Amino acid sequence: MNCRIGCGACCIAPSISSPIPGMPDGKPAGIRCIQLTSDNKCKIFGLDTRPKVCESLTPTEEICGINIQEALSFWDTLESLTKG
Repeated sequence: MNCRIGCGACCIAPSISSPIPGMPDGKPAGIRCIQLTSDNKCKIFGLDTRPKVCESLTPTEEICGINIQEALSFWDTLESLTKG
């Protein structure tokens, strides 16, 4: 499966503890990544400055669902289950 162009759920819903250009402390869950464009595309996709955690994400039907709403719901559930 490939990423749905313009989805961006994985750049919004999960918390990311790694530094991101423009977000040196990472980002909290539910906050849009500063590198996500208004049409939900990653400005640093394929660049060395993209966090390793972002590079490691692999789109699957379970994670991405059939639309952004299902993807956001999956990430919200995962985030609540993994809060420490």
